[in-house]
Amino acid sequence: MKTLTGIAMALLLGLSAVTASAEQIQGTVKSVDAVERTFTLDNGTQVWVAEGVSMDALKEGASVKATYEERDDKKVVTTIEVE
Repeated sequence: MKTLTGIAMALLLGLSAVTASAEQIQGTVKSVDAVERTFTLDNGTQVWVAEGVSMDALKEGASVKATYEERDDKKVVTTIEVE
């Protein structure tokens, strides 16, 4: 039973570490590169869009809020909300 409890605690700690690394970003889209799956905000921040996340609504001039994770020194967007 102690082993099962220990495994459960390790999984919970691991999951909380993953979710804690997510950050929020918002701004106006300056440019979109569908081939590279990136977009740049008006402040110069470039972000990459994760596979499986739709880029259909991303257009120059759109206001966006996004959640991203740092992966290989890149901001990789996992959710996008276009306003």
